[in-house]
Amino acid sequence: MDNIRKIYGQTAESVRSLYERSRAFIIRTFSNDETGPMKTSTVHPQGSSAATAAQQAQLPVPVHKVIMVGAGGVGKSALTLQFMYDEFVEDYEPTKADSYRKKVILDEQEVQIDILDTAGQEDYAAIRDNYFRSGEGFLCVFSICEHESFSAVNEFREQILRVKNDDNVPFILVGNKADLDVGQRRVSTEEALQLARMWNVPYVETSAKTRQNVKEVFFDLMRDIHKLKVEAFQSEDPNKANTQDERSSGCLCFSW
Repeated sequence: MDNIRKIYGQTAESVRSLYERSRAFIIRTFSNDETGPMKTSTVHPQGSSAATAAQQAQLPVPVHKVIMVGAGGVGKSALTLQFMYDEFVEDYEPTKADSYRKKVILDEQEVQIDILDTAGQEDYAAIRDNYFRSGEGFLCVFSICEHESFSAVNEFREQILRVKNDDNVPFILVGNKADLDVGQRRVSTEEALQLARMWNVPYVETSAKTRQNVKEVFFDLMRDIHKLKVEAFQSEDPNKANTQDERSSGCLCFSW
């Protein structure tokens, strides 16, 4: 029994000693009375101040709002899903209005694209005005295999211009289903180009199935949106725009 008490006493003493040494180490490391709390450091880019770096870190990610328009069944949703998730969805329910959000790198700058995939059916024509007001750029899609869908783009164009009250709104005419056989084509490239020239907008042929020009058409529209924002910002105050340009190292960032 005496031996057990002796061993117990030695063990307790060892535990107390270990506790005191650990406590002393923690106090020395994390709570020095002379130097105060532990300090952190931030590495700033060469040639920039701490204040400038902090401002850059707080800049909001630019948001570009894209609206998909066109008749039903032309592939608006298929193009959107291919861009968003790199997958081709052939069978899907007609869209009422689905929204998507994705962060991408556009010309070495992180931006966010918000995509609203609207319904092409006539039943939803009355609610399109609300959707169009929120849009900053439009992809107007038709199927090169359906001439009726090509004729319908005129109505969408007129409605967009009426709602936005701006002939220069970023807008790309898109002929989809370019992967199908030539014999199935009902709208020639020249016919679509002629309409695009009349509207003074780009024309691009795409395929949601093969990914032909899918990424490119979204990125081109975002560039047009960004360019328009830059021009509007600089026209309001050129000096302010120059300051913004210097602060963000060549990237104009806006929150709209």
